Amino acid sequence: MAPEPAAPKSLGDPAALATRRAILETPGGAPHIEPLRALARIIAAERSAPVPDPDPLDGGVAARLLLLLETPGPAIFRTGFVSRDNATGTSANLFRFLAEAGIARRDTLIWNAVPWVIHAEGALNRAPKRAEIRAAAPYLAPLLDLLPGLAAVVLAGRFAGEARPAIEALRPGLPVVAVPHPSPTYVCTAPSVSARIRAGLAEAAAHLAGPRFTQR
Repeated sequence: MAPEPAAPKSLGDPAALATRRAILETPGGAPHIEPLRALARIIAAERSAPVPDPDPLDGGVAARLLLLLETPGPAIFRTGFVSRDNATGTSANLFRFLAEAGIARRDTLIWNAVPWVIHAEGALNRAPKRAEIRAAAPYLAPLLDLLPGLAAVVLAGRFAGEARPAIEALRPGLPVVAVPHPSPTYVCTAPSVSARIRAGLAEAAAHLAGPRFTQR
């Protein structure tokens, strides 16, 4: 297993990216994310669009915190990972906010409410359409089925926030925390945005530190 990066945007380094990819290519190198990769392949086939792999340095199916973003960004075409280590402003913000909250990497899984890429390669990212959000909804249940140890879910951004009713129906009593999206576009609008993200992640960290959630 590669060492945890000490600074954001580490996957901008080709050597670091090659090391991360080698984990997946090594037989038995990342059993904790193989079920999630299998789900990603199913979604990709059904939607005829790329679905990035979860980061093998994260918790995978052993995660206790699911952090749901909105949709894969342009960096996905270069790295193939949903990762706090991608060389983007959003990932760098997420790296710092999670570190500040003291949330262990092994406890997290980062995923997207619309898990497939919705824009053409080379195009700017865009918000999901209503039809795409509806199409993504059936994939939430199989995702949660792969995460039996969840203690909390963090929904980052307005579109991810729309998953709250489904999560509460699928996992009654599981704490769900909504925070603003960590994109620089939002974070730079006002100091209160960063404060809300920090408060939400602090709440999630408290759930991780508390008694284990038992599914009803």
